[in-house]
Amino acid sequence: MSDLTQLLRRDLPASIVVFLIAIPLSLGIAAASGAPLLAGLVAAVVGGIVAGALGGAPLQVSGPAAGLTVIVAGAVAEFGFPGTAAIVAVAGLVQILLGASRMGRAALALSPAVVHGMLAGIGLVIALSQIHVMLGGAPQSSAWQNLRDLPAQIVTHHGAAALLGVATVAILIFWPKLVKISLLPAALVAVVSMTAVATVTGADVVRVNLPDEPLSGLIRPAWPGAPVREIVVAVMTIALVASVESLLSAVAVDRMHDGKRANLNRELVGQGAANTVSGLLGGLPVTGVIVRSSTNVAAGARTRASAIMHGLWIAAFVLLFANLLETIPMAVLAAVLIVVGLRLVSLAQIKTYARHRELPTYLVTALGVVFTDLLTGVALGMVTAALMILWRLTRCEIRRVRKAPGQWLVTITGTLAFVESARLTRELGALPAGEEVDVELHLDYLDHGAFETIRDWQEGYQRAGGRVRIREVHDSWFHQATSGRLGGGKRTPRLVGSWSRWQGMDHQRRDAMAAGIAEFERSVAPMVQPHLADLARDGQQPEQLFITCADSRLVPNLITASGPGDLFCVRNVGNIVPEYGKADSSVGSAIEYAVDVLGVSTITVCGHSGCGAVRALMTDAATPGSDLGDWLSLSRVRFADTGDEKNCVTDNVSQQLANLRTYPTVRAAEAAGRLRLTGMYFDLAEAKMYEVDPNSGARPMTTPPTPDESLTEAAA
Repeated sequence: MSDLTQLLRRDLPASIVVFLIAIPLSLGIAAASGAPLLAGLVAAVVGGIVAGALGGAPLQVSGPAAGLTVIVAGAVAEFGFPGTAAIVAVAGLVQILLGASRMGRAALALSPAVVHGMLAGIGLVIALSQIHVMLGGAPQSSAWQNLRDLPAQIVTHHGAAALLGVATVAILIFWPKLVKISLLPAALVAVVSMTAVATVTGADVVRVNLPDEPLSGLIRPAWPGAPVREIVVAVMTIALVASVESLLSAVAVDRMHDGKRANLNRELVGQGAANTVSGLLGGLPVTGVIVRSSTNVAAGARTRASAIMHGLWIAAFVLLFANLLETIPMAVLAAVLIVVGLRLVSLAQIKTYARHRELPTYLVTALGVVFTDLLTGVALGMVTAALMILWRLTRCEIRRVRKAPGQWLVTITGTLAFVESARLTRELGALPAGEEVDVELHLDYLDHGAFETIRDWQEGYQRAGGRVRIREVHDSWFHQATSGRLGGGKRTPRLVGSWSRWQGMDHQRRDAMAAGIAEFERSVAPMVQPHLADLARDGQQPEQLFITCADSRLVPNLITASGPGDLFCVRNVGNIVPEYGKADSSVGSAIEYAVDVLGVSTITVCGHSGCGAVRALMTDAATPGSDLGDWLSLSRVRFADTGDEKNCVTDNVSQQLANLRTYPTVRAAEAAGRLRLTGMYFDLAEAKMYEVDPNSGARPMTTPPTPDESLTEAAA
């Protein structure tokens, strides 16, 4: 596809979709910040054009963001808007210096729990202030006052503004669930429809007010007459928060597409340039925005031209159709901001942080932002995060369970340091003398003081007639300490490593299977038994048929991070799929069963580096007439270049995909759109998977975002 064709077919439509979202959100964010409404539109134009052209994340769209609303509102109240614009311009210069100093990655070192807690707190502050505007009243100066006065506001305001606002919220919530048309985003539909209702009914509500001549209405920045220390704090706050939010958004956008990855240092320079220009033109601060960026990717954008064009459309609309914007009721924009603010409080993130025991950090940051101010809230969150780390570093779980008369199991999990020695001595000392004790260690660290405590107890307990066996799961801290090598290295986790990697010196290779089965029944079976019981009752419903090589080094469930019930596997020498109707029918029967009976949606053929079968095919080493030679001849592969083993493996994978399509059941399912065929290549040395394209060979897999990793906040 030529550059011009791509521009017209991909980037142009995407830019229009993002433009339609950006107009109402930019106006609403300006209103919530206490800034002139034109300032939000200026930031949207500059963010699109300047950051789009200079930034390092090609598909990221920048503009005014809800995450800076509280900061800007405070700056406007303290320095006035001309002073705030000057501060924004200087903050942009700081960002440029950070980018030039290659500090892009360093900005991501801040705990995600603190960042997301900060955004959640900002979202609550926005919602609490804008609900007063939606009801036809005026916001107070703090979140606590807004919360305190909210009941009275609800009781006394039931006019047209409140009705328009409630209807706007309803549209924003239900439109995406009912209509799946990307060219009609919910924010646009809500603002246009409610503006039309207000105009037709002649509702007496406060509306958007823009200068008659937008270019002459631009506010010139002026250096604020305030102490230098206060100005420096404001500059650094805007620069750092805008940088972190932009970089988080850029990383999230990278997970949404398979194009060029973001250059975070260049992105900081681009964001800084945009903020400097926006401040000089009297605009709000600019950041990368996850809502507009994700919309841009979903709409099919391929290059930075989409972000740049969306800025041009906003500029043209403001210059030519400003009178249309002035018909929008402020209550409608407030309703949009309420929904945007509340979406910054993500239930998925709360569940994630609760699962990872980081919820206190998230909650302290969020509540600190709401009830104090942003800097204090973030500082409290960072202190909480540090305390949580210290607590984990000195905390372990000790459990004693009687397995049978005269038999005990003691499980110690976590970090075992000398500060736990007293509790460890107390717990172990409570065991009855003269019995059999299994001590199971699930440790990520063991220091020498704690090791001495366990060893002294072991020796004393055994002298008194008892028996002690110490087993380690995951790491071998105790074994290393016994041999004088504490801290000298770690063993391979038992669920990952081979028998020879995780067995102790007392195990012999000849009983490796028995030892492995015993390990499974002891430590793994209790975790997977409920899931296996469900599969035994309900039957298997695998998502895909996975055809791969019988090579002992290739473990399908390991390299795909899949579990019981996920993959229907076929393994043979060379991951070969004989053509339909040929001598061998074992593979064909598995294909028909997988497609017709199990209803798999994907068939994957996976080759790997160092494949002996492919090497034999490359060198014609298979003996004609032998079982192996006859089997390999069924591959039908023809190599383009026998000098490159990787290309030969991918040639083989591509040929097996072609062989798959000789099966009538595969062709029918693929034509009906219910089956997809894919090829993969696994590099053993790199432990990395590649996707096989029959036309271009192997390329790195595109990794989709997981629910825990995705940035679910709706920063506008």
